[in-house]
Amino acid sequence: MAALLATCTKEQRSVIRLLSSEGVKPIEIHRRMKVQCGDACLSLQQVYGWTTKSMNGISSVTDCPRPGQAHPVVTPEGTEAFEAIVKENRRVTVNEITVHLDMSRRWTIVKRT
Repeated sequence: MAALLATCTKEQRSVIRLLSSEGVKPIEIHRRMKVQCGDACLSLQQVYGWTTKSMNGISSVTDCPRPGQAHPVVTPEGTEAFEAIVKENRRVTVNEITVHLDMSRRWTIVKRT
């Protein structure tokens, strides 16, 4: 369980939700999680925040979308068009791609591994 908690904050938030529902204080939750997660543990302030959310009836352990946050949109057509442009000219710039695909310059093009 330690490896899982060290890599996934959603799992840590689920643990916080469970322990806070059992009446465990946030400082104790943080202490116990610190033993399991080490440096990957959520901060004490985050534990307090998620405990408060849990006690207020918020059951979701995911972050809510924030205003102005980019919404990733990946379509097969867009991917194919992007790959075709890059295959045609490997030295194409991001600006040229955004103009050709009629994309906003605010979009982030991320290399897929």
